[in-house]
Amino acid sequence: MPPPSDSPRALLVPLDGSAAAESVLPAAVTLAQRLPARISLLHTLERNAPAHVHGQPHLTTEPDAERYLQHIAEQLEAQGVAVTWHVHEVPVGNVPLNIAAHAAEEGAELILLSTHEVTDPRSWLMGAVAQGVIRYAAPPVLLLSTGRHAPPAFAPGEVIVALDSEGHGEVAIPGARRMAQALGVPLHLLSVVPTAETMPGDRAAAARLLPSGANAALDAEAREVARGLSVLAGRLRDENPGLEGVASVMRGDPAQAIMNAARARNGIIALATHGRTGLDALWSGSVGSRVIARAPGPFLLVPPDSA
Repeated sequence: MPPPSDSPRALLVPLDGSAAAESVLPAAVTLAQRLPARISLLHTLERNAPAHVHGQPHLTTEPDAERYLQHIAEQLEAQGVAVTWHVHEVPVGNVPLNIAAHAAEEGAELILLSTHEVTDPRSWLMGAVAQGVIRYAAPPVLLLSTGRHAPPAFAPGEVIVALDSEGHGEVAIPGARRMAQALGVPLHLLSVVPTAETMPGDRAAAARLLPSGANAALDAEAREVARGLSVLAGRLRDENPGLEGVASVMRGDPAQAIMNAARARNGIIALATHGRTGLDALWSGSVGSRVIARAPGPFLLVPPDSA
């Protein structure tokens, strides 16, 4: 069913008929009620589709998919949410591209996807539907981990944007700010300055040779970064009345510090991406992938075009 011309912004939820994919629906309902927005359900008929997906029968015919989406739509409408649904009738070989194209047609503000019950989110993210969608899609993607049990209630305590001294990752701020405002939670600007013991690459060798000098330089860097983040957080508060913008600097291993911050307040981790090259690993080649691999999420993955 196409959206009416005057419909509110859309949250696109691709569904394949599995309980794993449906696990994002509580988050979609929460966001739809807060923004407000309508939920747009999509099922893409896949060329040469498998008979089962995630241990459940796969929706491989248009009538089955229409009945399924209509049933889900009725459940969501009973919660007071506006819903549209659409079955892409022509089987396609590139499901991620079709999802991204539909998001563009809908003017979707966000695409919601799940990690489909894998124990290592990175292995799923980097090789299947989500990674493809991230490469093609301009709107941000909210990625939620399903796990083997019922998903926990969607109740993030904050939205975290990890930044370095050069500003890498700032592209994620607009989408993260919008998410924080919708949920009524703080926008947390986080920067991690390593210690002499956790410095990466060539800097680590130099730090081992002159540990006292390295520590003094890193302490100075931390103070400078804290000042810059404080100014940025203040500007965001001024520009967005009602936004609780906070800034902090942590010390140590960047990936571990980001995960610790997210666990402390059940935070959404906002990461910038590089479009068709996939995930931007924040300010280092390993940080983003390490966070994706080890943190439970949720993740807000923001392509440059979203800004």
